[in-house]
Amino acid sequence: MLRRQVAILIVVFFTTVVFAADAPGVGQKAPEFTATTHDGKTFRLAERKGKWTVLFFYPKAETPGCTKQVCAFRDGIKKIRDLGAEVYGLSSNDAAEQAAFHAHHKLNFTLLADPHAEIIRLYGTKMFAINYSKRWTFIVDDKLTIRSIDKDVDPVMDATKVAATLREKQLQ
Repeated sequence: MLRRQVAILIVVFFTTVVFAADAPGVGQKAPEFTATTHDGKTFRLAERKGKWTVLFFYPKAETPGCTKQVCAFRDGIKKIRDLGAEVYGLSSNDAAEQAAFHAHHKLNFTLLADPHAEIIRLYGTKMFAINYSKRWTFIVDDKLTIRSIDKDVDPVMDATKVAATLREKQLQ
């Protein structure tokens, strides 16, 4: 029994290390992707060139932490937009689930659907063994370079922290 538990821990450890090693880092180009928005439109990261972009990955619509996070961005969006950035929330929910989540909480920014977790894998945020994303936030500059990655996100404070980080990064 103990051998099996140790073997499982080793597999989990190495899988986590591999996923983390595949994640893009600060200073690297943001991986390009195309996604469907909550309202059925097409989003292409490449079209954001020339503008700052906040991509926040969250596990699942309508869960307590994710609801707190999207509502914090909704309520703090003006500070972020005043800094010339736009916010996009991304999870493995499909477009219809994202649309319902968007409408339910009267969100004022775009949600992106990644039901096959392709973008989630591309950004290294996929949770082990389930089709959910970890709660990570990326700030991408106007040249599509990753300027900040927060892997220890407090859902309630994410929008406030993003605004402060944007201000700091834009001054550099």
